[in-house]
Amino acid sequence: MDQKIVLIVGAGDYIGSAIAKRFAQGGFIVCLGRRNDEKLNPIMDEIRSLGGIAHGFAMDARKEESVESVFKNIESEIGCIDLVIFNVGGNVFFPILETTSRVFRKVWEMATFSGFLTGREAARYMVPRKRGKIFFTGATASLRGAKGYAAFAAGKAGLRGVAQSLARELGPKNIHVGHLIIDAGVDTEFVRERIRSSGKDPNELPPNTLMKPTSVAEAYWNMYKQSPDAWTFEMDLRPFAEKW
Repeated sequence: MDQKIVLIVGAGDYIGSAIAKRFAQGGFIVCLGRRNDEKLNPIMDEIRSLGGIAHGFAMDARKEESVESVFKNIESEIGCIDLVIFNVGGNVFFPILETTSRVFRKVWEMATFSGFLTGREAARYMVPRKRGKIFFTGATASLRGAKGYAAFAAGKAGLRGVAQSLARELGPKNIHVGHLIIDAGVDTEFVRERIRSSGKDPNELPPNTLMKPTSVAEAYWNMYKQSPDAWTFEMDLRPFAEKW
């Protein structure tokens, strides 16, 4: 099959959905992984209605057997995966005295351990082929911890370390590993609800205060299209007015 295949791990309703539609528009067969695969139906229906090809998989990226099973299924039944995008979140706010060991461990599993499992499984198939791309979604917390975000910062910083190690090891094997830092609030219902809870109206924010999921998707598309003589490992995105 001539069409290339992308696997999006953590294919949520906003960033994951936008990435899926962008790569479907670019001619990819889109494979989507999410714990509740029924929630994938709307985005798959939209892609198919536009003439694209989409497949959904129930996938818990924290479970080794689940990750292995999805990769094996795609590789044996659909074709060779050209690109894997790890987009699992884990953004939670807990003051340190309210951060239980269960919360900390769960966030670490979502942000770091799942990224390791996904990256390692992608490498199992890509290294023998001597080609492929593995991209990870990071956050402001990848670089610095904030008040109330000890668990999230530890998880995202750990993911960044995994990505850096993979880039150094797999780059010479012709596998592009990239890390995209989203240094902003993304326009999702989750972020809008947080803005409301702080006493503000998200609809009254100045234009381009929140990052559009489609902008994140376009950044991934551009990273994918890079020539091997000028690969980007890390790209940071933020609205023009974001303080940093």
